[in-house]
Amino acid sequence: MGSPMYSFHNQNNILYLKLFFILLFLGCIPDRTTNLPSNQLLATPTISPPSLNLTSALETLSLDGYFTFKNNHHAAKDFGNTFQSLPLAVLHPKSVSDISSTIKLIFELGSASEVTVAARGHGHSLQGQAQAHGGLVINMESLKAQQMQVHIGEQPYVDVSGGELWINILHETLKHGLSPKSWTDYLHLTVGGTLSYAGISGQAFRHGPQINNVYQLEVVTGQGEVITCSENNSPDLFYGVLGGLGQFGIITQARISLEPAPKMVKWIRVLYSDFSSFSKDQEFLISSENSFDYIEGFVIINRTGLLNNWRSSFNPKDPMQASKFNSDGRTLYCLEMAKYFNPDETDVMDQVRLSRK
Repeated sequence: MGSPMYSFHNQNNILYLKLFFILLFLGCIPDRTTNLPSNQLLATPTISPPSLNLTSALETLSLDGYFTFKNNHHAAKDFGNTFQSLPLAVLHPKSVSDISSTIKLIFELGSASEVTVAARGHGHSLQGQAQAHGGLVINMESLKAQQMQVHIGEQPYVDVSGGELWINILHETLKHGLSPKSWTDYLHLTVGGTLSYAGISGQAFRHGPQINNVYQLEVVTGQGEVITCSENNSPDLFYGVLGGLGQFGIITQARISLEPAPKMVKWIRVLYSDFSSFSKDQEFLISSENSFDYIEGFVIINRTGLLNNWRSSFNPKDPMQASKFNSDGRTLYCLEMAKYFNPDETDVMDQVRLSRK
């Protein structure tokens, strides 16, 4: 059905191309209030009657936590360090009710208020997603939930707060001989933060990203409702929130799938100078049934001393030691792999040795 397009006259084709590029340009314009011109970065919100009304309204709420209206510059920064937008206020919730009642109040103000709300975890967003210029930032790390509940059974799981850090979840679940199936490389991130994106790391080829390993969510919607959702209960909200960039609700609690935690790990790094060989080996390992449990590839530009820090990854008896690897300034490709096993599983290590030959 696409072929008739090419039968149009050249003049029409040029017109369509112009329209296409105009639409493409408009589509690339950020629609977030945080994407401001450089001369507005870190600008203090203008105190206008609407903002005064909002401040007064927020102060009337009965909360377990509290608002801060001054010294909120920390909420105007993130890991990307590209946008710096100062909010009108920061909510430090101590309960889900704090978030719910605040969102409900803002919703009742109507669209005329133009107040934006952003949930902020550990501040590792790159494009200002956790900022709200002249609006409200919710500090999710202050959310005080009940102690993590680890459930053991055929399908073990843990119930955690949306503001909990993954590193804390690891420590708690390991006490029960369990751990989450899928991780991010850096564990000092909040549950709600990574589940709002995807949560991708070297286990994703086997278990999928973190959003594929969630049984249930508690979500505060844009109307301030608190809804428990899952694959069978409000599935549209469940799948919309997972990987939804915070546009469909705020994750206040999650039920994370667990698996038995291995007691030992064999960790291997392999360097390549040829991209074709690198990508071919990675595809082969990912598609193999009896392969590694963690496989991740990345590109590095070697600088002086970088590979020397990897000495422990090289066999001292190997003539190609890191200290003799002359590659400064070159683009290299690295496969990072890990095999999980228990001390009595010596056959697993035999498989690893064979895979390296």
